[in-house]
Amino acid sequence: MADSTSGPGAAAEPPRRVVLGVSGGIAAYKAAELLRRLTESGHDVTVVPTEAALRFVGEPTWAALSHNPVATDVWTAAEQVPHVRLGRQADLVVVAPATADLLAKAAHGMADDLLTNTLLTARCPVLFAPAMHTEMWQHPATVANVATLRGRGAVVLDPASGRLTGSDTGQGRLPEPAEIARLAELLLRRPDALPGDLAGRRVLITAGGTREALDPVRFLGNRSSGRQGFELAAVAAARGARVTLVAANVELPGPAGSELIPVGSAEELRTATHAAAKDADVVVMTAAVADFRPAAPAEFKIKKTDAVPASIELTGNPDILAELVQARSAGRLGVAVIVGFAAETGDRHADVLSHGRAKLARKGCDLLVVNAVSEGRAFGREDNAAVILAADGSETDIPLGPKSVLAAALCDAITALLPG
Repeated sequence: MADSTSGPGAAAEPPRRVVLGVSGGIAAYKAAELLRRLTESGHDVTVVPTEAALRFVGEPTWAALSHNPVATDVWTAAEQVPHVRLGRQADLVVVAPATADLLAKAAHGMADDLLTNTLLTARCPVLFAPAMHTEMWQHPATVANVATLRGRGAVVLDPASGRLTGSDTGQGRLPEPAEIARLAELLLRRPDALPGDLAGRRVLITAGGTREALDPVRFLGNRSSGRQGFELAAVAAARGARVTLVAANVELPGPAGSELIPVGSAEELRTATHAAAKDADVVVMTAAVADFRPAAPAEFKIKKTDAVPASIELTGNPDILAELVQARSAGRLGVAVIVGFAAETGDRHADVLSHGRAKLARKGCDLLVVNAVSEGRAFGREDNAAVILAADGSETDIPLGPKSVLAAALCDAITALLPG
């Protein structure tokens, strides 16, 4: 399993040129956080707001945070031809928030300000993060404009659900700036990472770690943070999938475009997973499910003054991954691709990959993602390294990098197995 490392003599990569377009929605203030994340990652960011955006956040804020001049029209610094230069030189264009008006202009090729001119000249990946009221997002005109942009290769995220302007609640919130930033970083690393190849597919993902009660206060658990599963959900949704995310004890905001089902124990995760799998095309079991649980949890909190139990009797939890494979083999489940995850450490019997190959054969799933988790790797970190094992014997090594990169590689492997 490869690590990517850079020694003292390694050449530093030049900063990537990012255009951050900001259109005139109340969520414009959140774009300041996105800008901070992009600049702190070392990118050269030029902010191109619309005139309406400047009514929410002023030009000095964008200039101070980006360390670059800010303009909204094609006449400022005209000798540099900014309406052509910015788009041509950009490695990535991100528009956040993208209002219904901006999406309509982009879909119809309008160019009445610097941002829309830049969108017409850009030949790099373009990422739109919409934000608007639910009715505007669901309007047939917006639906058609989004389909047009996606058909041309642009990445248009689904907005998140939650509190909108005033007392309204529904789909239309800007995705979290951290989520947009991670997807932007992915596109900078892999411009082809977010095609719409999962459009219309139903993808079920489990994430996090189950907790098995010892008493009403204490539990047996594991170190899984759920980050890899949530990253996979964000990438799958950005590639067009309808994502259901069954999350066990995860303290992260749900990715935009996904349905979040919170659970606690292995039994709860099992029930939710079997129910959601009935309509799924793909099931990915990233969750770390406890193998055992206390056979008889205490009804009341165990006190220090109580007699210390000599032992705690454990009983086995169901093998959810194996159950899904068996149900498909018996014709009770129509899932096309089933993916398992294996957090492994080498031991005196075998190394990490040998354990992974044995587990793949034992479980009978289509793909198995093998993580080496010794020495603080994988759990709770922003990066990950893995090997994707396939039932046909092929192996794909994913070097250490952001978890979104592994998520994109896994989506590639999944789509290759889906029927046309």
